[in-house]
Amino acid sequence: MKLNFRKVIISSAIFIFCSSVQATEPKLIGEHGDWAAYTFMENNSKVCYMVSHPKKTTGNYTKRGDVFALITHRPAEKSKNVFSYIAGYSYKPGSEATVIVNNQNFRLFTQDDSAWAPDESTDSKIADAIKRGSSLIVKGASVRGTETVDTFGLSGSSSAYKAISSECGVK
Repeated sequence: MKLNFRKVIISSAIFIFCSSVQATEPKLIGEHGDWAAYTFMENNSKVCYMVSHPKKTTGNYTKRGDVFALITHRPAEKSKNVFSYIAGYSYKPGSEATVIVNNQNFRLFTQDDSAWAPDESTDSKIADAIKRGSSLIVKGASVRGTETVDTFGLSGSSSAYKAISSECGVK
């Protein structure tokens, strides 16, 4: 399934910029299989991220927004490998989401329509698993209790990761 990059740019940019006052439009670094790599300037600092959308979604829902998985580097903040997930719905308050990559399970905390790893160590483990894996599965429950399972392809994830790391000078 080919990514709709215009939709990815707009949706992921809105998510990433939500707390930003000064940010430039994201620039595509490259398309890498199931993933795309981007960079933009935020408060005069370079940010690089890779993004994908699910190849398959399941759940008993009638309406759902855009769904994305991202890994972001913000070298000026000494932040790298930050895994974030946009569910396309509001999570059930106090719930967790689960990420499964290569039979490794990771728990994410949720807020509104997003989920994140609880710490840098987990971010790095998820990023490493994504670079080496073949599929990424994210499970969660909406505010209405609807359970969802989203499956992402990881084709090109290693190349996309190399592209954002090179662009942002992350080793």
